[in-house]
Amino acid sequence: MRPALDVADIFRAHGPAWRQAQAGHISRDQFKVMSAIEACRTAALGGHVERCEDCDHVQIAYNSCRNRHCPKCQGAAAQRWLEAREAELLPLAYYHVVFTLPAQIGDIAFQNKAVVYGALFKAASQTLLTIAADPKHLGARIGLTAVLHTWGSALTHHPHVHCIVPGGGLSPDGQRWISCKPRFFLPVRVLSRLFRRLFLDRLADAHAEGRLVFYGALAGLADRAAFTSRLAPLRRVEWVVYAKRPFAGPQAVLAYLARYTHRVAISASRLVRMDEAGVTFHWKDYRQDGAARRKTMTLAPAEFIRRFLIHVLPSGFHRIRHYGLFANSTRAATLAKARALLDAPAPAPATDTSPDTDPATPAITCPCCGGRMILVEIFERGHSPCTGPTRSAFGIDSS
Repeated sequence: MRPALDVADIFRAHGPAWRQAQAGHISRDQFKVMSAIEACRTAALGGHVERCEDCDHVQIAYNSCRNRHCPKCQGAAAQRWLEAREAELLPLAYYHVVFTLPAQIGDIAFQNKAVVYGALFKAASQTLLTIAADPKHLGARIGLTAVLHTWGSALTHHPHVHCIVPGGGLSPDGQRWISCKPRFFLPVRVLSRLFRRLFLDRLADAHAEGRLVFYGALAGLADRAAFTSRLAPLRRVEWVVYAKRPFAGPQAVLAYLARYTHRVAISASRLVRMDEAGVTFHWKDYRQDGAARRKTMTLAPAEFIRRFLIHVLPSGFHRIRHYGLFANSTRAATLAKARALLDAPAPAPATDTSPDTDPATPAITCPCCGGRMILVEIFERGHSPCTGPTRSAFGIDSS
């Protein structure tokens, strides 16, 4: 069922005026995201027509944009990704560690997304791998999956990385599996201080190598002394590294990943209304507890669009990454080794699928009688179907 309001509705209603007002200031990536979301599941992208074999009910299914920032297009992508990860889960406790950049880094990050977000990934992963390898802590080679989020609940810029880590790893010689203590993975304070040092060192190196750019109010940071002075206070404060309680089994890991891996800044479920007051949506105030945490916020349409688009990632930037035992180049071999040491069964082989049984393209049943819908027409981008629907079926993803 189509939601009463989605991001595409807001973009279609207020996007043209916003683009005109921001001419010369909107990036190519942001423009592409807006255009994709506005066109998603409309005649602009083409689609197909289906007819029920039994009752002749006809419905139109428009193609989706498949843009990774589109709230309507991430469900299928997440499902395919999760199916691949399910076969890689090990039968042990998994831990959730979150590395967050201080607010003082936010404006630098916004002007240098690829460099700063890349440094965040590398510092967080290196921190976990280094501390876990230390014999004083775990003394093992671990693996982890890291997911970048750049938003807070109110759509503000809040870069942080969620890391999912199994509670143990391979011994240095690869002959034993070393498990962490029950319900305790690694000391948060130790993680926090190493993460702070590694990230700031990487940021300083990027500045020295001329890989950072500054404009507007930050133009003065191009000077090495000014940049060093800006970072100096951050070396003396505690950085937020949050280690959550372990998941309740591997299936809970999958449930969590289903919610987090392909999430975008805001989903339609959080949108309340769009009227003359602006765009109203639900958000969580984490300074409050209980029911008081859940609140609503109303933003002018232009501000809502601006906040949504600050989370557009650079083209080609990977927001899900694997490290250590889970690194793509060695993942199959190291997971097989881990299963052998844990005496865990190998994952079930993938079953062959035909076009009729492919889970990514399930059979569509008639909403009227439950009969089988068959394809009767395909229409190209920008064209309307020759066959008219008997009932609107907008929102069915046919791509």
